[in-house]
Amino acid sequence: MIDVRNIHKTFYVPHKVRALVDVSAAVRAGEVVVVIGPSGSGKSTLLRCLNRLETANQGHIYIDGIDILDKKTDINKVRAEVGMVFQSFNLFPHKTVLDNITLAQRVVRRRSREEAHAKAMALLEKVGIKDKINVYPDQLSGGQQQRVAIARALAMEPKIMLFDEPTSALDPEMIGEVLDVMKKLAREVADRVIFMDEGQIVEEGTPEHFFINPINERTKLFLSQIL
Repeated sequence: MIDVRNIHKTFYVPHKVRALVDVSAAVRAGEVVVVIGPSGSGKSTLLRCLNRLETANQGHIYIDGIDILDKKTDINKVRAEVGMVFQSFNLFPHKTVLDNITLAQRVVRRRSREEAHAKAMALLEKVGIKDKINVYPDQLSGGQQQRVAIARALAMEPKIMLFDEPTSALDPEMIGEVLDVMKKLAREVADRVIFMDEGQIVEEGTPEHFFINPINERTKLFLSQIL
């Protein structure tokens, strides 16, 4: 479903930073992969490259067989199949919860108002905030806003879901409620863990391997600092 081959990404503002260095990875359909690593390791840049919010300078990225770095690729068509939940929610502040979840369904998926409404209600019940349907984002807690963002992404029925540190902007007491929703969606989270550092994939394996018997010294150091 995702096939990343030897991608490089360099930023030049304010100075040259090699954000991704010869990164290759693959994710099968239905697989849940968690990417961890220190701040600045390239995690968010990698995710943003997967729907071309950032464009890799070199290499290939195939999404369901389509090379998104090919200039002939209709990236908006690909993005319709790739849901993304950001750190900062990115909800429309002037629209209700219902409108936030139904807008893209009606514009991009061409669903009727009734069909989009039904999908929104089912997902709001799944994430536990069905009673907030007519509320505006600034009337919600951070955890509730992030649950709306998750429901909005799922409403598009994407083939791929990307979560970019979806709890990092939340107060500590709100993190649990969002993680609970993600665990339900991903059935107890990771099939595989990837550790990144300095723009490279350093180590990958099952969660058991990672947290019980990591091999690379950089991985061991990172885990010793967070566990």
